[in-house]
Amino acid sequence: MPITDETHQFTALSVRLTGFDGATLEATGLTDTYRSVAEEQLGAERFARLLRERREPDDTLDDELRKAARELTYLWYTGSWPGSPPITVSPQAYAEALVWKAAGLKAPATDPGGYGSWAVARDRSGPGDAIDAIDGLDGLAGSEGLGGRGR
Repeated sequence: MPITDETHQFTALSVRLTGFDGATLEATGLTDTYRSVAEEQLGAERFARLLRERREPDDTLDDELRKAARELTYLWYTGSWPGSPPITVSPQAYAEALVWKAAGLKAPATDPGGYGSWAVARDRSGPGDAIDAIDGLDGLAGSEGLGGRGR
């Protein structure tokens, strides 16, 4: 999507709602996607009203715009549009959700180590040392060992 005044307004609004700077939001690669989702879910008129709003989303906003601001904030922090059930935007949206950045974490199941990678300390030595470490686990599986080889 081309960068338009609406894109700039959406980013500025998102900065106010999320507390993250524009560069961080742009780095997610989801600004245009979220703008489209918000416009679709809120409707063109309510979306345009929200973009024009210059005040902070507090008690001075009408209920409709305050709810729209909460929904947009939810989208940025979770990668989903709120509802029953929430609408998940994409796997990328889940991985780039601001909740993970706020907590200083990677989204679960998005680390390239694969399932269970968190359970084993990363071995930064050569492959021979890794095999020795695996052989050291044989005692955990009883006398047979993990590989079925007795000691």
